[in-house]
Amino acid sequence: MSPYNLGRTLIIANPTAHSGRGEAAAIFAMRFFSSYVTTTSSCEVRLTESGGDAAQMAADAQDYETVLALGGDGVIHETVNGLMRIPEELRPRLGVIPMGSGNDFARTLGMRINDPEAAIKQLFDGQRRRVDLGVVNGTYFMQTLSFGLDAAIALDTTDRRANSSAQSGSMLFVTSGFKLILTALKGWPYRAEIDGEVMEGIDIAFAVQNGPTYGGGFRICPRAIPNDGVLDLCLTVDKPSLPHSLLLFGLARAGRHVRSKMLELRQVRHLEVSFGTGEQPPCQVDGEPLQADRYVVDVVPQALEVVAAPTCGW
Repeated sequence: MSPYNLGRTLIIANPTAHSGRGEAAAIFAMRFFSSYVTTTSSCEVRLTESGGDAAQMAADAQDYETVLALGGDGVIHETVNGLMRIPEELRPRLGVIPMGSGNDFARTLGMRINDPEAAIKQLFDGQRRRVDLGVVNGTYFMQTLSFGLDAAIALDTTDRRANSSAQSGSMLFVTSGFKLILTALKGWPYRAEIDGEVMEGIDIAFAVQNGPTYGGGFRICPRAIPNDGVLDLCLTVDKPSLPHSLLLFGLARAGRHVRSKMLELRQVRHLEVSFGTGEQPPCQVDGEPLQADRYVVDVVPQALEVVAAPTCGW
């Protein structure tokens, strides 16, 4: 018998995730739960068909004890936002069966990537933990929010995945980065209020993280912990040259960019940021585009119960 019974369980699955492997993973998950009846009290699978489906399915899931998001960061992002519509006392816990390209929230939870059998087994040996969420202009994010170059790269990888790119994960992020880095070096003027402190500068990279990685494992804020009650911020404080930008981009894979004097890393609970009247920078939240004249960002401590891998270190 597994250490945990997930109770009444709903699997929200994106059948097109991981180049169409999501549907096979959903079928496998349903067969697994049907074979091991001690793992849940009941289990149901619902497949998404279009954008917004996962959010609505999760919002309607207050009669379940566990909701499992099967897919990439996009379906997890929608599921999180749907769950947050449910009153806290009725809100199910969240587990993930990662089947995507970036899989950064799954990395934060310590889950096995694109291996549904291994991920499901982790859920039954896992730790039940509460995590913080970020919220920007009313949209929740479980992993990342960024502006400027970071966002342009993230959105380009999303477009390329939608067009069936042969690349995936960090390699997709790398090739998008080299393609876009030159066009982003002009920067975007910004004015930010960070926990009451006013800052002005030129945005090249401006990332707000709940977990340490995005882009398929790039350790943008390597010290970020998803249950410490704060968000982690990484932003440029000086305008780097093209060679320096390329160097920082390469170092970011392992989190070694944090030593650069061109960057500032800090923690934040409340952030307000606006950009100049000219061209607005790209903005992404968990890989989804977001556009506004002004962004108001807060942390919501201990917002959601999740099932993390037994080896998860935070």
